[in-house]
Amino acid sequence: MGLEGFQQPQPHKAKICMCLLSRLLDLQDFETNPRSTILLDLYFYTIQFCREQGFNREQTSAFFSIVKDVHEACVETPLPNVEECYNYFSELVFCHSIRRPPFSIDLFNQNQLVRLTDYMINTYFRHYKLYKYAFTPQVRLDISFTYIGMPEPEPKYEEAATEDSEAALSPLQEDMDETAIAEESPTAVLREYIANQLTQELTMLRLSVDQRLKATEDQFNAKLLQLEKGPGKGGAKGKKK
Repeated sequence: MGLEGFQQPQPHKAKICMCLLSRLLDLQDFETNPRSTILLDLYFYTIQFCREQGFNREQTSAFFSIVKDVHEACVETPLPNVEECYNYFSELVFCHSIRRPPFSIDLFNQNQLVRLTDYMINTYFRHYKLYKYAFTPQVRLDISFTYIGMPEPEPKYEEAATEDSEAALSPLQEDMDETAIAEESPTAVLREYIANQLTQELTMLRLSVDQRLKATEDQFNAKLLQLEKGPGKGGAKGKKK
């Protein structure tokens, strides 16, 4: 049986869209660069969501820009800024849902506003820490001290240049050298005290930061639950009335 009746497999539409997006957004290295892959995945599913909701070109362009701006705000600092990013997202969405020219325009209606918010909460903000980890560098703290006005520690005795001088070193001189090395410099005690205090302060600071991060995460999760439950309940009450 010949193969004349068979058609060649056509490229998938999703793959074509990914290639076009990679060219437009300068993400051609998405096959080798994990960050480009993550960005391309984020933008592709944003466009797919807009198509599923039946958005026109203006609405699709506006929501795509909102997602892009929120992501850039997220990764501009390695510090936790989830509340600031969510507030920024809310401001951008409301600016496109209320007609108050020239400051805002009613590009999305109330139902579309709820769907946009649910989409961002269930996709981007639920994986916020993963985006933060993938796109921001780790912060490392290196501390060095310089003591002004303190005498410099005395240098240790230099080793003898030749074996003859080492052989000629008397037991009395060896005892004196060992005693001099054993003696601590004037700043040794101060350095040890400062190091201990610094260790304690860093430990307390780390615990404080962890507690603040936990509190922020709990607040954000509570807001997510309110946003998930609020629109559905409000709509149900409105229908009963």
